[in-house]
Amino acid sequence: MNVIWIVSDTVRRKDIGVYGNDKVRTPAIDALAAKSVRFDRYYGASFPTMPTRADYMTGKWTLSFMQWVPIPPGHVLLAELLRDNADVHTVGIVDTPFFIRDGMNYDRGFTTFVEIPDHYFVAKGGYNPPHSPYRKTLERRPKEPLDAECFAPKTFTKAMEWLTLNYKEDFFLYIDTWDPHEPWNAPLYYTEPYWPGYDGEQIMPFYKNWKEQPGFTEEMLKKAHAAYLGEISMVDAWIGNLLRQVEYMGLMENTAIIFTTDHGFYFGEHDIFGKMVFDNTQNLPEEVTRHPGAWARSPLYEEIAAIPLTIYVPGVKPGVYDGLASAVDMMPTILDLFGQEIPSYVEGKSLVPAVKDTKTPGREVVFTACPFINAGDTDQLVDHLLRRCVVPSMTTVTTDEWSFLHDCAPGGSELYNLKSDPDQLNNVIGQHPDIARDMHKYMVGFMRETNVPQRLQEPRLELKL
Repeated sequence: MNVIWIVSDTVRRKDIGVYGNDKVRTPAIDALAAKSVRFDRYYGASFPTMPTRADYMTGKWTLSFMQWVPIPPGHVLLAELLRDNADVHTVGIVDTPFFIRDGMNYDRGFTTFVEIPDHYFVAKGGYNPPHSPYRKTLERRPKEPLDAECFAPKTFTKAMEWLTLNYKEDFFLYIDTWDPHEPWNAPLYYTEPYWPGYDGEQIMPFYKNWKEQPGFTEEMLKKAHAAYLGEISMVDAWIGNLLRQVEYMGLMENTAIIFTTDHGFYFGEHDIFGKMVFDNTQNLPEEVTRHPGAWARSPLYEEIAAIPLTIYVPGVKPGVYDGLASAVDMMPTILDLFGQEIPSYVEGKSLVPAVKDTKTPGREVVFTACPFINAGDTDQLVDHLLRRCVVPSMTTVTTDEWSFLHDCAPGGSELYNLKSDPDQLNNVIGQHPDIARDMHKYMVGFMRETNVPQRLQEPRLELKL
């Protein structure tokens, strides 16, 4: 058995054709899904980019013990287990620019590891300063790029080159592309179907309440979303190129193929343009506005937490699985596909039984959150800025019927009935306090089971209705 695992950053479930969007062009993903088991209740765990990948590599809820940092040496990663025990090539081909940068060590265990450079982080003249300012490097991307200048095309091209040379060997091929992460600047022909006459204008998200931004209009928000859909279609086109090569090589008979992402995005839902909030637009204390590098209240609704997942396994009947599943389940799933024993310390559960029988019960509850951090703590993220937490991050607790967002602030927690209110527009915590308390008990139990440090548990142990 071989496994190809494709992770495409920031893919909204609602913006994939097979998940019900009949306007977006994703024929390759849709065709793969038609041969696969599609997971309709799959949720991210640790949020955002690298915390999710830490979950993916360890099979653990890393939000409970680490921030956006290198994975501690004591944790054995998926690729290490496969390299040492499964007798397969472990290959990582990535353009998401944080796997090895600045001491990150997410490449552990890959016998072949390729990091694709891009205009994001390579300065003019080819010199890459060790702490290049994030926003300035974003500006170096061309306004009207060719396919060959974009993340996904380069990454999938390298993956296809590797397959050309090694397709007769047993392998685990991990492909990770940062597209469709912003800035959204795919070649114009990908975006024009969603915005006729598109001129390549890049509209960057500001991670705030879009309605409160002077001069920003709903038309601009829609244009940004169109550019995002263009990048989705670009990623899909290159997934299609890869899948055609896999078919030509006769690998569909002995290769499992997984497609997923790390988290979604808000294009105006809940008034947010971005994937979290960095300012005082959600009625936070004035202290936040005096410290622009501070975390603000960042609720993780379905648009962020509920993400796409399809798993193709040769010889397995395609279908739809509607049980709850979590990002921590991916690592044991891949071990299971290779016939490997799942270590006892892994907190995830293999999804192979669900793939083989879609009536297999799912999880009772799943959890999605930023890595736990308390008010006054600092953390370093993507742009190398130390940000101070003013309000502890919210935790989303999801069951088959309910979504509960725990807020340490009084009166800040929220409760939604996902069956009657899937868009989470009507907070019913006032009408159902007992259900909120039950959901909070799940969260407290989760923190204890995953050995969250007591100092991080304390502000989350109380439900302030």
